[in-house]
Amino acid sequence: MWLLDVNIPQRLFQVLARLGITAETAVYRGWRNLRNGDLVRAAASSGFTCILTRDRLFAESAARALVANNLSIVVVALPQLREADFLMAFEEAWQREAI
Repeated sequence: MWLLDVNIPQRLFQVLARLGITAETAVYRGWRNLRNGDLVRAAASSGFTCILTRDRLFAESAARALVANNLSIVVVALPQLREADFLMAFEEAWQREAI
């Protein structure tokens, strides 16, 4: 199961569901205010296997927590767009090269 960081459009979980990936948002889980390391620990203990984020420094700030947990971090490198445009750009990028 994948977790969407707070900086990812929340409706992306619907796009991922269409692609066959179960995902939830940090906001839905009540984790909006967790720092990156705390988010990694919470996600790992809840069974998540991957965190999608737009934070290019996520792994650096959560390094210790990442070493202790078996969790993947994917930095989504799409431009800042309105939600609908971001979701469409994500799907198009996925069709070119899935994560």
